[in-house]
Amino acid sequence: MNSSNKLRLPALSCLAIVLQMTFFSYALAQYPGIEKDIAANRKGPLVIKAKPGDKVTVEQLSHDFWFGAAIGNGIAGGWSEADKKTYKEKFLENFNSAVTENAVKWLSMEREKGNVNYATIDTILSFTEANNIPLRAHNLFWGIEKFVQPWVKEMNDEELRQTLQTRAETVTAKYKGRFVEYDLNNEMIHGNYYEDRLGSDITKQMAQWARNGDPDIKLFLNDYDILTGKRLDDYMAQIRFLLKQGVPLAGIGVQGHLHTDTFDRAELKRCLDSLAIFNLPIRITEFNMPGQRSKYLSDNPPVMTPAQELERAKEMADYYRICFAHPAVEGILMWGFWEGNNWIKASSLYKRDWSPTPALEAYQNLIFKEWWTKASGVANKNGEYVVSAFYGKYKITINGVSKEVNFTGQ
Repeated sequence: MNSSNKLRLPALSCLAIVLQMTFFSYALAQYPGIEKDIAANRKGPLVIKAKPGDKVTVEQLSHDFWFGAAIGNGIAGGWSEADKKTYKEKFLENFNSAVTENAVKWLSMEREKGNVNYATIDTILSFTEANNIPLRAHNLFWGIEKFVQPWVKEMNDEELRQTLQTRAETVTAKYKGRFVEYDLNNEMIHGNYYEDRLGSDITKQMAQWARNGDPDIKLFLNDYDILTGKRLDDYMAQIRFLLKQGVPLAGIGVQGHLHTDTFDRAELKRCLDSLAIFNLPIRITEFNMPGQRSKYLSDNPPVMTPAQELERAKEMADYYRICFAHPAVEGILMWGFWEGNNWIKASSLYKRDWSPTPALEAYQNLIFKEWWTKASGVANKNGEYVVSAFYGKYKITINGVSKEVNFTGQ
């Protein structure tokens, strides 16, 4: 996020102050070493060179870690102009990274053969690029049979293979270098129509076709029920198989919405520890709290009481703490943050009228207060000013002269 889009943190209410104290004590009780792990994995000594006695100010502008959200198609049309404007403003206030919710899905792009919609992707990219928001593409393929267009199923195997190749090469070439990464073939452990039709080498071929369009492309896997532990072993077996085949995997995507209105803290950490053995970046790609197995995903969901809203905020904060503390995790992306565009409306940070929820205050308290660095002082006799800082982008000011720097710890 560039400096022209400075993150605006509203003053904490009394409720937020209570939340801050509650979250801190609760997280420590569940995971005694979590603050130590966060410090070890997300902070380092930021050393500023100056002259002895110079006045130095350090202001964080954004995180290196991805705190992101999905961007809905409504940003390109379907919402009111007022909602589009507010959506963009709230996105920039809260998030430093993004994923397309539906715009890149083949079913969304080409429901009818030959009628390809690039306009929605272009609109989303124009917004993210103008604001230096890294954007991941979800997804190039999705082999769950109900999400495969009827016209695709009607092809013979040779036609299908050629059509898959054309899809992969065309999209990746058109957007070469503009998406940070792609989900290659979504949710394969739950269904893979293309493998059923064309054999076990199809994922490797998909990857090659994608690289034909963009040789520098980064390809991720993405699947669900992994962080609950239910399909962890299956996913790990699949990752081993694909790596053995030589599929160029750049990272592991794990969805975060198969829990109820709570989650198993120990199991989340165990699953992340297990996936870390592959030495690949892990992104929590689709997060909702409450999740898909809760009573809030229904045609007529109940309305949360104030006490339930506070409990939801606490659950969300704990989930973020555990993920942020883990060295293999490089980001977490909400699957929706506004009731006007969220398949689990109760998991939103904002109500339909854009009024904030307790979860918003809990989120902002973590990202922009507890995990945020702002300091000032004077350079020591050696001409150094040192501060323990979270990795990210900073504005450093020495005697009134400012400069922006990236602090990555590498």
